[in-house]
Amino acid sequence: MANTYDFGLVGLGVMGRNFILNVADNGFTAYGNDLDEEKVNALIEEGGDANKVNATSDVATFVQGLSTPRKIMLLVPAGKVVDIVIDGLLPHLDKGDIIIDGGNSFFTDTDRREAYLQEKGINFFGAGVSGGAKGARKGPSIMPGGSRDAYQHVKPIFEAVSAKYKGEPCVAYLGPKSAGNYVKMVHNGIEYGLMQLTSEIYDLLKKAGGLTNEELHETYASWNAGRLQSFLVEITSEIFEQKDDLGDGHLVDKILDKAKQKGTGKWTSQNAMDLGIPVPTIDVAVSMREISALKEERVKADEIYDRPTPETVVKGSLTAKAEQALYFAFIITYAQGMHQLADASKEYGYELELGEIAKIWRAGCIIRAALLADITEAFKANVGLQNLLLSPSFVDKVQETVGAARELVAYGATNGIPLPGLSNALTYFDAYTSSRLPLNLIQAQRDYFGSHTYERLDKKGIFHTEWDE
Repeated sequence: MANTYDFGLVGLGVMGRNFILNVADNGFTAYGNDLDEEKVNALIEEGGDANKVNATSDVATFVQGLSTPRKIMLLVPAGKVVDIVIDGLLPHLDKGDIIIDGGNSFFTDTDRREAYLQEKGINFFGAGVSGGAKGARKGPSIMPGGSRDAYQHVKPIFEAVSAKYKGEPCVAYLGPKSAGNYVKMVHNGIEYGLMQLTSEIYDLLKKAGGLTNEELHETYASWNAGRLQSFLVEITSEIFEQKDDLGDGHLVDKILDKAKQKGTGKWTSQNAMDLGIPVPTIDVAVSMREISALKEERVKADEIYDRPTPETVVKGSLTAKAEQALYFAFIITYAQGMHQLADASKEYGYELELGEIAKIWRAGCIIRAALLADITEAFKANVGLQNLLLSPSFVDKVQETVGAARELVAYGATNGIPLPGLSNALTYFDAYTSSRLPLNLIQAQRDYFGSHTYERLDKKGIFHTEWDE
């Protein structure tokens, strides 16, 4: 069996098992490793042919069974587990072998691991994988970054197993160091924003329009057949159809309104603040998950404070405006994420091509959407585009839909329906497109109490005023 298998994978949970079976389906032999014998046996049983896909719980046997240079992917939880697995593999590896972290590792951890392994002659790169369990099995979007030379050994496998958009593989080498993990982090931040927006519009349609679950299903399904076509809108339409198998009615109405998180949205938000890049729609999406966790406090507060009874709106008119507002907010969320990627590329030396990133997100990943084809073209037309809102191809799209966003944000505020994602998207747009903001007053205040100085519109230089004299 020595030097038999083309590709190795550590971590045979649902994602790992599905990914390795995908590799085997696409003409490459694959060898899995997991400490859990049940997971090892599950893969062997599902794989069927040990010559194509096999597994073991023994690390030495696993490494010896791979062709050189060994290509080993890790699909294990981010954090210390990744370091433990790497240290377990190292005694059995040879110089030139390749380790690929396919999890949601924080990008600075990837940089640290790459430097550590480089000293030992081992190639390392991070490769974000998006698409969930189904994507891993049928074709995910893959975001690799690290050694360009090492990637060439894995490229044929990744291109074969990735999702395809009009025949093109949804994978591309993104850049050096932790570029892949960073892009996946921002991908997840955008995902947070889009999920928050779809849930807000659902809340609005239900409370203001009185739409039933069947009507909500039909509404989201019709949107998915148009310009809002996307994975998240598609699954949202399907969620409203699901009946409760443990009781009466629809399942969505029985699910507790507390959303959990694994941290990637928070990392995106925190790093954007470090870079000085505004991503308020993503920021508030993270905050709303934190507010949702305060369920008991929210119930008490609801009993204390009065809330307006929402004015009923004609369903047809409401759904039309909701479609426009959601489309507007989707554009803004993508714009914020791409802006962050552009700045991070300069700051960290990633050399990212934003058009290429949008291109590999068009299929396979959680944030795949028809809109990404337009975003791809916008960044291809202008490689140095600073912000999607500055693209001529997006001006009409925004102008035609921002009015509906204004109406719904005003309606939500008047009628006590929280729309923080939509509100922040609108505020970001209004601020970004304002040539004059009231921050001159803030600079005056800072200079008044802290002598922090200010600049002027009419003269060059740095100024300070003794305000209280």
